Amino acid sequence: MKKSLLRLIGAATILICLAGCAYPQERLAQNQIPYEDQLAAVQNAVDQFRETNTGLLPIKTKDMDTPIYQKYLIDFNKLTPAFMAEPPGNAFEMGGVFQYVIVNAETEPTVKIFDLRMAETIREIKIRLKGHEYPPFKEQIESHVFTLDFEKLGYKEDPVAISPYSGRNLPFVITGDGEIYVDYRSDLFEAVDQTDTTLKQGEDIRNILVEDSPFVPSYSLPYTINEDSEPIFLVK
Repeated sequence: MKKSLLRLIGAATILICLAGCAYPQERLAQNQIPYEDQLAAVQNAVDQFRETNTGLLPIKTKDMDTPIYQKYLIDFNKLTPAFMAEPPGNAFEMGGVFQYVIVNAETEPTVKIFDLRMAETIREIKIRLKGHEYPPFKEQIESHVFTLDFEKLGYKEDPVAISPYSGRNLPFVITGDGEIYVDYRSDLFEAVDQTDTTLKQGEDIRNILVEDSPFVPSYSLPYTINEDSEPIFLVK
């Protein structure tokens, strides 16, 4: 009788543990999905905040030289609880993987997101670079942009970022001053072919990735087109 009771208790304990362990995984999966209704809810909250605060944006203060697509980070402390109950579940502030930002801040403030997992990979690459007196450059793409010999950094395979636009693996590049960026050229090749926007040489073309997507090309360098309308890094 005792053995049967112990078996029942043990089985119940395992079931409780499995149920408890399953919830975080389910929650984690939800935190990695860019739901349209969550974006719409944040957009609505931002619009209400602007109306109430004479056009001001609910953003965190960043340095002027912060890259444009990471510059206007939404400050959810300014939106909750007056304009929304809490940040979206997929937001960084709630344990999610997405950072909410604003683009077209001065003309038509629009809510977008970017995946913070790219930042984790960049951070890891930079840590490995600290063990080298000079970055192990591999090939020169432009005057200021290079590929890296990741094998010399201890990688068995080159690290990649998952494109939010195509799902393809995107490589990382390094600039002469040691900064690491995601290379979006493969996505831009496709976007250039599909866009109706008039593109000009010498102008940043990254906006064509943003127009019809909830994502911004975070951790990217500016791009333009050459005489053949092919995406290239913009040299200033």
